[in-house]
Amino acid sequence: MSVLDLFRLDGKVVIVTGASSGLGVAFAQAFAEAGADVALGARRIDKLADTAALVSAARRKALPVQTDVADPEACQALVDATVNEFGKVDVLINNAGIGTAVPATRETPDEFRRVIDVNLHGSYWMAQACGRVMQPGSSVINLASALGITTAGLPQAAYAASKAAVMGMTRDLAQQWGSRKGIRVNALAPGFFKSEMTEEYAPGYLDTQMARVVLGRIGEPAELAATAVWLTSAAGGFVTGQTIIVDGGLTIN
Repeated sequence: MSVLDLFRLDGKVVIVTGASSGLGVAFAQAFAEAGADVALGARRIDKLADTAALVSAARRKALPVQTDVADPEACQALVDATVNEFGKVDVLINNAGIGTAVPATRETPDEFRRVIDVNLHGSYWMAQACGRVMQPGSSVINLASALGITTAGLPQAAYAASKAAVMGMTRDLAQQWGSRKGIRVNALAPGFFKSEMTEEYAPGYLDTQMARVVLGRIGEPAELAATAVWLTSAAGGFVTGQTIIVDGGLTIN
């Protein structure tokens, strides 16, 4: 097997949550191009058609399933549908997430809880459902964030707390499932990438942050997706329990 063959995912089945836009679309397309069939979960089922078309264009099968990851039953339903369609789950990309920018003294309990429900609880419910059916050699990637490590000059206590918690959860699941189940669990902590979230920033905000980014630019979604392909493939087979920071150098300043 050549070194490039180690990055292939032929015959694998991948679940991508938050697959209706932004980074989720990039993940789905990248995994299909690497040879995997892809189950697509998102609340906006109508937008999944475009992502499914990208998977089909790579000559792989797509399964769109309407999913709110904050609902444990919906998470289980996505996994069940994937197993019914493809017979297994090899990879989970826990990408679904939301963010707010509410000052801490004004943030309501419901606003704070909603972020935690999606970003932390949703990642856990999805990992739990997949962990029940995954076989040795499978892999989970949880989406953390550089904002779980540093700040961004915005009032994002709920988001930062949820992403820091995802890193801790990742370490524990890797410990629980590594030797007993043969499942690797890692996290990706992206910095600023082109996505729906960055499109919602106030005009000029990203420009103010570029001085902190060593490479002086925001990331391309394909760059993060390629990291995920490596991390879940045989090329990343000796990596578990880690948070891989992909931020252009944001967190070293």
